[in-house]
Amino acid sequence: MDLNYLKKVVKILDESTLSFLEIEEEGIKIKLERKLSAAEQPMMTIPMQAPVPYFKPEVSDKPISEIKVETSYSNSDDYFEIKSPIVGTFYRSPSPDSEPYIEIGSRINIGTPLCIIEAMKLMNEIESDVAGTIEKILVENGQPVEFNQSLFLVRKD
Repeated sequence: MDLNYLKKVVKILDESTLSFLEIEEEGIKIKLERKLSAAEQPMMTIPMQAPVPYFKPEVSDKPISEIKVETSYSNSDDYFEIKSPIVGTFYRSPSPDSEPYIEIGSRINIGTPLCIIEAMKLMNEIESDVAGTIEKILVENGQPVEFNQSLFLVRKD
């Protein structure tokens, strides 16, 4: 094999972006491999995907026979939904050791205190806008509530 030929092949490899070159000619096989520095290593790009939001489903500890399906009364003229005027934490009583303001079956009038919603360390007493009887309490004590979330279902007089 001609030494000048071999030098030309090595020069071609050095000046190119190739990392491996194999030549077979007249029964002679030449394999040349160049080790790439970290800067010369090919980069592999992975397409980014949008993050998946974390969702924690609500799971009940009750047996399936005890779970009740909520019925919507919003279309009925006999019922009225009292909704939260603010975002905060729902409390049924004025203090942890006090009795709740109302219970299911309680008779209420316009202006009757129903609950407290704590928002930014302020205790906001929520009063009734309607007279009637409490049919359902739709929120658990200490549960966060959203603006316009239904709190109570009242059967109007």
